[in-house]
Amino acid sequence: MIGAVLQVIMVVGGSPLLLGLMRQVRAKLEGRAGAGIWQPWRDLRKLFGKEAITPRRTSEVFRYAPLVLFATALMVAVVVPFVTTRSAVGPVADLFAVVALLALGTVTLALAGLDTGTAFGGMGASRAVTILALVEPTLLVAILALSVRVGSTNLATIVSSTLDDPGRVISPVTLLAAVALLVVIIAEAGRLPVDNPATHLELTMVHEAMILEYAGTDLALVELASAMRLTVFLGLLATLFVPWGIATAATPAALAVGVAAFAVKVGLLGVLLAAGEVFLAKVRLFRVPELLAGSFLLALLAVSASFFLA
Repeated sequence: MIGAVLQVIMVVGGSPLLLGLMRQVRAKLEGRAGAGIWQPWRDLRKLFGKEAITPRRTSEVFRYAPLVLFATALMVAVVVPFVTTRSAVGPVADLFAVVALLALGTVTLALAGLDTGTAFGGMGASRAVTILALVEPTLLVAILALSVRVGSTNLATIVSSTLDDPGRVISPVTLLAAVALLVVIIAEAGRLPVDNPATHLELTMVHEAMILEYAGTDLALVELASAMRLTVFLGLLATLFVPWGIATAATPAALAVGVAAFAVKVGLLGVLLAAGEVFLAKVRLFRVPELLAGSFLLALLAVSASFFLA
């Protein structure tokens, strides 16, 4: 239980800092000073102090979508073995349950965008669902490739197996699955080249188009949940493919190492992702399915290779 609490603290408290770190890296590489890594927390504090405004003719879907998005990200942060494999909720960290929770958050936000009845909300929702149709199967199949040789879809079991046999990290199965999962993270988190988180041009944005009608505390929850989802996805990548440092015992020393390892790995992945975005341009929308279809093919190849190389 202590491990689950630590993971929640790390994800909830560290997600805005990760976002601020990534923005600061981009600013430095682009020759700007940047607002500092604490700026996302300042923005959230300001939003939480404002009143939430609900547009007319919206239903309960719009009102509860921020809570559902936040709750699904929080549940994933609890069950996935980010800090320790000995969490009390580790047995429920099933691959299918985690992917379903992540998909539920995306679908709920898309329904909220449709519920506003605006052109931009519907446009963003349709784009998000189009991306979801290829992102979630790829995520499922990529992690499934790692579970074949283990004989279990439990994420803690997969991580423990990799720790027992480190040679699997450089196998063709792992490399194919890692590349597929990386593309999924870029698409699901709305990063370049799939989406540009720094733009507010309605004709090109996906995530921002769905949340244009949110304000105050509702917008703060959406932004915090989105940052948590980015941390969760990067944490999944680090946990499944670079599992060293994760605590295998519930001792204070092991948990401290697990917390430090998680922070370093996710922070480093965030820095690399932000640095890569400086040299990328957003692809045209009709090219995005081609990119995601390529990642799905890599995931299928990983599954096939896992059976032949088992």
